[in-house]
Amino acid sequence: MVQWWLLLIAGIGALIVGFVIGFFVIRHVFQKQLEKNPPVNRDMIREMYRQMGRKPSERDITRVMEAMNKYK
Repeated sequence: MVQWWLLLIAGIGALIVGFVIGFFVIRHVFQKQLEKNPPVNRDMIREMYRQMGRKPSERDITRVMEAMNKYK
C-alpha cells in the first residue's frame, strides 16, 4: 500500500509544477497580446490628430492621455 506521505509529496510537487508551467504560459500569452495591441502612447495620439487633419498641441495630447488613464 502506498504510504500517505508519499502521496502528499507527489500532490504538492504536481501543484508546484502546474503553477510554474501556468506562469510561463500566461506570461507568453500576455506578451503576444501586448505585441498585437500595444498600449496607446503620445506618438499614437499625435498621429491620430494628424490623420484627422489637425496639428495637436501638447495640451491636447496631455488631455487625451489623462482622460485615457482616468478610465483605465
